[in-house]
Amino acid sequence: MKNLISIIIRTYNEEKYLEELLISINKQKLSKFKIETIIIDSGSTDSTTDIAKKYQVRITYIDKKNFSFGRSLNLGCKFSKGEILVFISGHCVPTNSLWLSRLINPILNGFEYSYGKQIGRDTTKLSEMQVFAKQYPNTSSIPQENFFCNNANAAISRKIWKKYKFNEDITGCEDMELAKRYFNDGGKIAYISNAIVFHIHNEDWATVRRRYERESIALQKIMPEINLKFTNAIYYFIVAIIKDYKFALKKNIFFKNFYSISRYRFEQYSGSYIGNHFSRKLSERKKIEYFYPRNIKN
Repeated sequence: MKNLISIIIRTYNEEKYLEELLISINKQKLSKFKIETIIIDSGSTDSTTDIAKKYQVRITYIDKKNFSFGRSLNLGCKFSKGEILVFISGHCVPTNSLWLSRLINPILNGFEYSYGKQIGRDTTKLSEMQVFAKQYPNTSSIPQENFFCNNANAAISRKIWKKYKFNEDITGCEDMELAKRYFNDGGKIAYISNAIVFHIHNEDWATVRRRYERESIALQKIMPEINLKFTNAIYYFIVAIIKDYKFALKKNIFFKNFYSISRYRFEQYSGSYIGNHFSRKLSERKKIEYFYPRNIKN
């Protein structure tokens, strides 16, 4: 449907911020378009689906045993009806009512894949806020010169999704994997700095490490030329914590964040190093850890 936008949300126990997200979606200002909201749930055991049913949301499901990030999105896209597909994480919340119009504007003007800015809030750790600041600058790039993007806050045309589909086998970064194929075929990707969402993580340290580990495993497939040596990991770790400490001192929040900074950067680079050197086929245990870390006792 040409005048329909499908907003697709992957959920697994997202009760904390889902209602705020759905309320924000209902407040988006758009002319000439209708919005449908799709939830693709992978076995929530909290009130996620009950919250969704309070709003005009279409819900579909994927069995946990069949879950991957790419497969979940492909099923959500297939279930949807719009010609523009918008992705937002269940623990992200748009910062204002212009988020959606700004995010899809490049799609209406010749681009086929766009993504917006992410910032932290609430329990987002300081170092992750610094990661966001590096990955999502304050200046838009239309088009950008590489294939980086992130489906926590992104839009793609149905035509391009149908042509490329998301890789269902990799452990993460399905957005970059599709974007690389699209980019290498001459496609243009737009980064929109004023299409902003709060991305709110409240992860324990083991979950942070697993996230970077599985993303690093996926990046092996996407960019096999990357070889993160042990000395590289140590160097990046030291540089990152020094920069974070300087930022925290400047903001007068050094002592509050001293431990968090060093621990976050340790889990980030140790997970990235392990993932970069991971070559075994995923065991079922590891698959559950990567895709459903909150189910695993640490």
